[in-house]
Amino acid sequence: MRRRLPAVVALVTFGCQTAIRPPRTEPIAPGQKPNVILILTDDMDMSPLPYMTTLESELSDRGTTFSNSFVTDPVCCPSRVSTLTGLYVHNHGVLDNKPPLGGYRVFVNKGHEQAHIGLWMKAAGYRTGLVGKYMNRYPGVRNLEHVPPGWDEWHALFFPETYENYRLNDNGRINEFAETDEEYQTDVLSQRTLDFVKSTPSGKPFFLYLAPFAPHAPAQPHTRHENALPGLKAPRPPSFDEEDVSDKPEWVQRLPRLSPQTAERTDDWHRRRVQTLLAVDELIAKLIETLRQQGQLENTYLFFTSDNGFQLGAHRLDHGKGDPYEESIRVPMIVRGPGVPAGRTLPHSVLNIDLAPTFLALAGADPPHPLDGRSLTPLLGGRPPEPGKWRQDFLVEHWDSGKTRQRDTEDDGGIPEYSALRTETHTYVEYPKTNERELYDLRKDPFQMQSIHGDASAARLEQLSKRLAVLRQCKGESC
Repeated sequence: MRRRLPAVVALVTFGCQTAIRPPRTEPIAPGQKPNVILILTDDMDMSPLPYMTTLESELSDRGTTFSNSFVTDPVCCPSRVSTLTGLYVHNHGVLDNKPPLGGYRVFVNKGHEQAHIGLWMKAAGYRTGLVGKYMNRYPGVRNLEHVPPGWDEWHALFFPETYENYRLNDNGRINEFAETDEEYQTDVLSQRTLDFVKSTPSGKPFFLYLAPFAPHAPAQPHTRHENALPGLKAPRPPSFDEEDVSDKPEWVQRLPRLSPQTAERTDDWHRRRVQTLLAVDELIAKLIETLRQQGQLENTYLFFTSDNGFQLGAHRLDHGKGDPYEESIRVPMIVRGPGVPAGRTLPHSVLNIDLAPTFLALAGADPPHPLDGRSLTPLLGGRPPEPGKWRQDFLVEHWDSGKTRQRDTEDDGGIPEYSALRTETHTYVEYPKTNERELYDLRKDPFQMQSIHGDASAARLEQLSKRLAVLRQCKGESC
C-alpha cells in the first residue's frame, strides 16, 4: 500500500455590470459560439506553477496570465459557490464548508441549484458538463443519484474526496473506485473529460466545469509521480516562520514557531502537493490534444484557476487557508482562447466572482439577474483598458462558526470572522468579534511582515473602514 500522509493539519467597479460581448476573432465564424472550459484546482497556491510544464507551454505561453487574481473568500465551499453564481459570499449566503453555515445542503436550501452558471450556459444553447469536485459535503446522506438541473453530463465526486477509494456520481449512477493505479482519481476524471469533448455533437458549443481534487489533502500522488522532484522544499519567503508577530491579531500570536520537524513536514507536504498536480498537467496535455484532434482548439477558451490559495509556513501557518494574507487569497488565473494575446501578463485585479459573467459574455448571453462580478472580456482582447480604469479595490470575507476546533485541511482552523479591503497598494482587515485590525502597505511590505494600523492616522483608518463597510453591503452593480 502507498504511504499515507496525515491530514496536516479592493477594487472599485467602473461602468455597468451587463455582459460585454467577446472581442471579435478570426477563428470564430459569424454566429458560431465558442466553447468554454474552466479548470478549477483545489487549494492551489502560486508556488507549483513552475513545475506544470504543459500549463506553461499550452496556456501561459499561448494565452494571458493575470498576475493579480484573487478569491473573495479563501475557503473551498464559499469560493466555489461564488464561482458558480458570480456573487460575493454575503449575497449567496454559503458561508463555510459545513453546516450550519455552509456546505452542499446550505447551497441547495438557498436555491442555488436553480440559479448557477451551468443552467445559464445551457439556456444559452450550450452542452454543459461538470467533472470532479462539486462542493464540500456533497451529496450528503440522501438523493445520492441526484443530478442537479443544468448539467447534461454529470461526473461529481462524493465527499470526502480522495485520490483512491472514492465514489463518483456518473449521470445518476454511483460508481465506486478502488485503490489501484488504474483508478487514480485524476486519471479517471481525465477520461471523463475527454469523453465529454469527443461526444459533443459537431457544431454544438460546450461548457465544461472541470474540477480536479489536486492538490488538496491528503496530497497523494500517483505512483508514477511519487519520486518526482526529489528535494523540493516549500518556499521560504521572509514571512516563513515569522519571528515577530506582535503586530498581528491574537489568533496569529497564539501560533507557535515552526519546529525543525514541522518545517520538514511542510516541505514534504509541498512536494507531494506538487506531485499530485503533475497528473493534472498531464490531463491538460490530453485535453489540448483532444481539442486539436476534434478541430475545436482554436474555438475554445480555457480558464485555469483555483478555489483558494494555501499556506506553507508564512506567518507561522504551516498549512491551511482561510486567512486574509496573500498566500491564501491569491490564486493562478491563466486564459487561452480566440483573440487572447499569447505570452501576455496583465496586472488588472480579477476575481472568482468574475468568472460567471465572463462565461455568459463569451456565450453572447446576459445574466438573469445582476451579478457582483464583472465580465473579463475587455481584458481578453488586444486593447485592454488601463489598470487605472479597472477595479481599484475589492472585498475579502470570512465567517467562523464560533466553535473551537483544531485546524485541519477542510476548515479554516477557527480563524475569527473578518472582512478585508484589498486595494492595489494595501490590505486592510477588521475582526468584528475581537475589535482588532491589520493594515499592510504592499508596496513597502509585500510579505505583510508589519501591520501599520497602529501608526495610521484616524482619518486614514476611517476612510478604509467606510469603504469596507460599503462593500460588505454591496449587491450587483454597487459591488
